[in-house]
Formats: sequence, C-alpha cells, structure tokens
Amino acid sequence: MSKWIVTGGARLSGEVPAHGAKNAALPILAATILLSEPVELRSCPPLSDIEDMCAILRALGCTVARSGDTVRIDASTASHGTLPEALSHRVRSSVFLLGSLLSRFGEACAPYPGGCEIGNRPIDLHRYALERLGVIFCERDGRICARARKLCGAAIDLDYPSVGATENAILAAVRAEGETVISGAACEPEIADLARFLNACGFSVQGAGTPTVRIFGRPNGHGVTHKILPDRIVTGTYLIAGAITRGTVTVTDTDPALVGALLSKLEACGCAITVYGDAIRLSAPERVRELLSLETRPYPAFPTDLQAQMFALLSTARGTSVITENIFENRFRHAAELRRMGAQNEIRGRTAIIRGVKRLHGADVTAHDLRCGAALVLAGLGADGETVIDHAERVDRGYDRMDEAIRLLGGKIQRKEDFDLG
Repeated sequence: MSKWIVTGGARLSGEVPAHGAKNAALPILAATILLSEPVELRSCPPLSDIEDMCAILRALGCTVARSGDTVRIDASTASHGTLPEALSHRVRSSVFLLGSLLSRFGEACAPYPGGCEIGNRPIDLHRYALERLGVIFCERDGRICARARKLCGAAIDLDYPSVGATENAILAAVRAEGETVISGAACEPEIADLARFLNACGFSVQGAGTPTVRIFGRPNGHGVTHKILPDRIVTGTYLIAGAITRGTVTVTDTDPALVGALLSKLEACGCAITVYGDAIRLSAPERVRELLSLETRPYPAFPTDLQAQMFALLSTARGTSVITENIFENRFRHAAELRRMGAQNEIRGRTAIIRGVKRLHGADVTAHDLRCGAALVLAGLGADGETVIDHAERVDRGYDRMDEAIRLLGGKIQRKEDFDLG
C-alpha cells in the first residue's frame, strides 16, 4: 500500500499532456486475441489496469512487449480460452475477453470480473448479447463458462446503453457468420476507437459511436499499428485541478470534442475556457460558482468518471450545488472523506447536496476507488495544510504518474510507501 502526501496552497499553472485512454486501450487489447498477426498500440500508458490486461494476454499464450508508451502484441501463439483467476479479479475489463476468446477458440472460461467497488455492475447484458450470437453459458465453481459451436450474426437490442456489453458484442460479432445489428448501443468515443482499430485490421464495423452499430462478419483480420485516443477523464481531471487551485492550466495532446459536457459545466462555474487545436486552457476565478444541477448520464452527457472530481471542486463553491449520480449507486464514497477535510455535504440516495465552504483543510483520508482517489488529490491541492491519502495505488489504475504531472504544474505532492513513512 502506498500514500499520497499532498500539500495545498499552490495555484497550478502550466501545460500537461493527456495520455492515451485506459477505457479505449483495454477493449482494444482484448481485441488483439482475434488476430494471428502482430499488433502495435501507441499511446498506451503503463497503467496498472493495462499492465494487468497485458499479463492476462501473456497467461493466454500471447507475446506482449512494451517500449515506452508502445505495446506490441503477438496473439498467434494464444493457446486457450481460460482466464487466470487472480489477474481477472483485479481488472473488470477482463470480461471483454469473453467475446474475443469465443470468436478465437469457440469457448471461454472466466471468474466474475473485479475492479473498483463502485456499485452493482452485473454482466447480464453481456450474456444476453453473446447469447443472441449463439453462445451458451453455464456457471461452475464461481466461474463463467461459455461455448459457441458457431457464432452467427443477430439482432441485439440492449435495454441500456452498456459500454461493456456493446464492446463485447462487437468483439464476438466481427468474426461471426453474417450481419449483426446492435440497437441501443452505447455511444462512448472509446467504442468508436475500438471500431477504428477493428476496421484497420480488415473487419467491418459501421456506426460505432451511435445508438445503432452494424457488424458484417469476416473470418480473419490482419495486424496493424494503432494510436489510442486521448483520455477524456485524465483531461478533465487536470482541468478541474486548475479550477480547484484557482490556477491556469492547459491540457495538451487531447481532443476537446470529447469533453464538451465538462467544459460547459466548468464555464457555468465561472472558469474561462479556451480551445485551440488539441489543447484546452482553463483559467479559474478566485472561487467557483455553484451548480444547481449536475447529472451523470451516458455519453455525450456528463461522465460518471468525473463526478467525484467535480464533487471536490463544488465543495469549495460559493453556494449550494446538487449532483445526481445516475450510473452507479455506490459512487459517493468520496463524500465522507471530503467531510474529513471540512466539506459540507449530504447524500440522499443517488443525490448529493453540497454546501460550498471557502476552504478545505488537510486530513488523513482513504482512496476507496480510482476516481475517489483522484478527487481527494484535487481536494488536497486546494486545501490548507497537508493531506495524506491512503491507497494511492488505486489511482494508478487510471493515471500515469499523476504525481509527476501535478509537480509539472507546480503542485506539491509526494508518493511514499508504507515503510518510508516510519
């Protein structure tokens, strides 16, 4: 276990690049199982979730090598469809491998996926989508086992725009016989990036990023070089860091079109936003204004993965803000930790009422999950005194060397392992 030691008071200023998106890289890594030729993925950051997925691929028999932010995968030597227990429990996105493994081997066996404990995330929609393609499921000893003698294209109507179910269905359908139409598909840009990768490999996926996706099954694909799209959550986190510290921050190497919902909320809070090319500049006021309503919803609405960070920012707003979390029912665990820092908030079911205080103060807090940890880092940067955040390693699941990025902007943050703390 490691800790962040954050000293508040500095106004962040300067430029910081966004790295490749974790939530785009993970399903693309899963997709490499479909191919018998090498693949090169660029802008693929060494996040713990991504490294765990690479380790899962190695356990399946693939050759995986990293050089900087480039990962090379040769899945021609993959030999079976049984996922390793411990690694699969650590990373929820291992579930994406079901579709790929079924397509490659006709069978797959996996433990129930892990990841952050942010609420109930059943895989019912994954199962439904794969069953429509001809997959038969059973459960043995707490594991999901699936088999398909032949995958056949089908009509898949999703009751909810699940990102994971949409991506799993695409991965299984690209080599299925015939045409698959997914209605009610999730529209996240990471799905569009997965489709760009698959199309570059010679498969046929049309309409990704819209509610209707058409896949025309083809028997084989070929190796490619693909650059992962910029991480919109990392982009948003560093912009909010500038806002909570009353600073001026520019995020480069990003795609402003992916964070429109966030930018409109930051402007409503009184921040000045300038967009140019692949960069976004934020200049913060001395104290942000409240937001009467912020609701998380599927893309292109405000993302649940930035809710905790905005919660931290609004804890220091001038008035009372209201946040409604519509995606996960257990994603306000940061609220109690922020109260340790002097925040005033009340949770009523899926709604948080936040009464802004002029200044937070440092405290000992715990990062219960990835985005909770990011929010507490931001809160510590904007607080008086020193904040100690337990379980810093959870932040590593989504941010590449966050401490270095913050120091680049003038923030004061150190990482220490338990044995260094005396």
